[in-house]
Amino acid sequence: MDRQRDSAISGYTNGTASTDPEADRPSNESTGNARGGKEATDKLSTHQFIYLFILDGLGALVLSGGINFAIAYAMYTTQNPTENPIRLFQLPNTLAGDGALTIILQCVITWLLEAVLVNRDLRKGGIRPIGFIAEPTSALLRWFLMLDNEKQSSDGEKPSKRGNVKRGAASLLQQAPRVLVIILVSFALCWPASVGILLAVGEKRGGDWFFEETWTPQIFKGVLGGVLALLTTPLMAGYWLVREGWRLKRGGALLT
Repeated sequence: MDRQRDSAISGYTNGTASTDPEADRPSNESTGNARGGKEATDKLSTHQFIYLFILDGLGALVLSGGINFAIAYAMYTTQNPTENPIRLFQLPNTLAGDGALTIILQCVITWLLEAVLVNRDLRKGGIRPIGFIAEPTSALLRWFLMLDNEKQSSDGEKPSKRGNVKRGAASLLQQAPRVLVIILVSFALCWPASVGILLAVGEKRGGDWFFEETWTPQIFKGVLGGVLALLTTPLMAGYWLVREGWRLKRGGALLT
């Protein structure tokens, strides 16, 4: 999802960024708790609130909801309901299966986009890291936030381009279990509720529930995608902002 948040709140130019927050770090350059000339905040600023809850929250809800609604419209209005009826559980047109796939794909795509966009915004100085949350001591939380890996990542040498590629690939593999955790939690929160609502509005025939090609499938997919974006996008953006604040408070180096 290509968002316009850069121009909306910062006005800085586009750039490229890796999904690895550690890539391209000049290891010999210490910055205390500042990055891009900006320190980690000791409370949630107005700018951070807008960034997390307006642009990444309500903005993601509208954008994701609209995209999912359009996808469902293209998917289901082109079907022949006689040959391929739209049902809750049975293939080929299963709304329960569509909901599960939507949750999985959207969580993966959102995670990757937020890793790139937030890291880029931090590099450009468009958003300040969050510094008022205490660093966790729980082993499980530290694993999820990749904090212990962070402490072991500096080797005192500026990485080569080839090393950056390997580092980026390793970072993606490292992030995969975290995305899986988010998918499982999102599935548990959203999928049963979605199926329950569809059970209430569908027409029961035999062992399944049937739906017209409009408008239940479109509203279902649009609402699911929008609510999922509202729940996950601010959390994923906050993940990188908080993690960066902890890194800088430990004397991490400036990313360029």
